[in-house]
Amino acid sequence: MTQQTVDEWISGLDFEFWSRGLHKVEAGPFLEAWAKGEAVLLDVRTRVELDYVDLPFATHMPVEELPARWQELPRDRLVATFCSGGERSSVAYGYLHAKGMDNVRILKGGYAELMAELLPGKLRKLAQLRG
Repeated sequence: MTQQTVDEWISGLDFEFWSRGLHKVEAGPFLEAWAKGEAVLLDVRTRVELDYVDLPFATHMPVEELPARWQELPRDRLVATFCSGGERSSVAYGYLHAKGMDNVRILKGGYAELMAELLPGKLRKLAQLRG
């Protein structure tokens, strides 16, 4: 996808797109893709939030830094946006799509879904996938 205006991008998001959930990815499938080296978690929370809950496997880029840093993100892997409440990850998702990155999704469920996938049994499975 080429870079487009926000108006152009939003105009293409019809009922079919939203109803199929093409803008989100669930934590389990995302973490499996991450373990295989096929995905990156883009954590757009603030540095203050990282002091309390840091995700060492994530790429940390506060949402306000996206305009200066978005080109650091890989285009050959899935990029899943993440924040504590969903608003900033939605903004990051829209921004990156408008910049021409079409392999971007919002990590569905925030902390609750992500932490449920990081329990010991599930971590053991991820570790095996990573090799």
